[in-house]
Amino acid sequence: MPFVTTKDGVEIFYKDWGPKDAQPVFFHHGWPLSSDDWDAQILFFVSKGFRVVAHDRRGHGRSTQVSDGHDMDHYAADAAAVTEHLDLRNAVHIGHSTGGGEALHYTVKHGKGRVAKLVLIGAVPPLMLKTAANPGGLPMEVFDGFRSALAANRAQFFLDVPAGPFYGFNRPGAQVSQGAIQNWWRQGMAGGAKAHYDGIKAFSETDFTEDLKACEVPTLVMHGDDDQIVPIADSALLSAKLLKHGTLKVYPGYPHGMCTTHPEVINADLLAFIKG
Repeated sequence: MPFVTTKDGVEIFYKDWGPKDAQPVFFHHGWPLSSDDWDAQILFFVSKGFRVVAHDRRGHGRSTQVSDGHDMDHYAADAAAVTEHLDLRNAVHIGHSTGGGEALHYTVKHGKGRVAKLVLIGAVPPLMLKTAANPGGLPMEVFDGFRSALAANRAQFFLDVPAGPFYGFNRPGAQVSQGAIQNWWRQGMAGGAKAHYDGIKAFSETDFTEDLKACEVPTLVMHGDDDQIVPIADSALLSAKLLKHGTLKVYPGYPHGMCTTHPEVINADLLAFIKG
């Protein structure tokens, strides 16, 4: 299997599918999943002739289950290790949820001359945590609850999240996919508990405000207005205002995991943005 070894010795698993001379589309997955969460997008973009790359974040999926480095600086550096190893240029980086923060941080810190466009889907920037400067954020108790649930029974927690708020399956009349729930659980349990525990701090407490202001590439911000994991009012609506070249697209009624629940809509909009 293809791996790249980072400067601090972590083996990062990646997929590199499609023609090597085609424009690259690089996918950054959410917490606590893996590159497999992008199956519906990867297959679509390969079929359209793109080179598609997706990696498993450190401690997630098939990458090394290390004890340390579960923060945005390391996440971005690990993504850079993959892009540099494959020498990806003119790439479109697409990040979902935690992966949106990672994709943004990578673009600003490491992507100069390599990134053509950026897409943030249900993404955590600018800042999830409620603070004096971010009164609309979620209180620390929410994230402490995540940590407690994970430490007490990670396997059950990783069933409850996709069966409930992640895909909006807790909404009246929702079409529940047992396969999607089980696939979420499978991806989560493949990763390391330490990485997932520490990752909660990374996605909830990292302030991406300066990254958003510094981002120079055209950026599409996509968010469902019924996102129960990353509420839209304190994420996408603020991010779009901070970006120099940002475009906001809101999806009425769509959940956090809309790439899985509505791939035909999301894929078409991604393709239009990339080709636009």
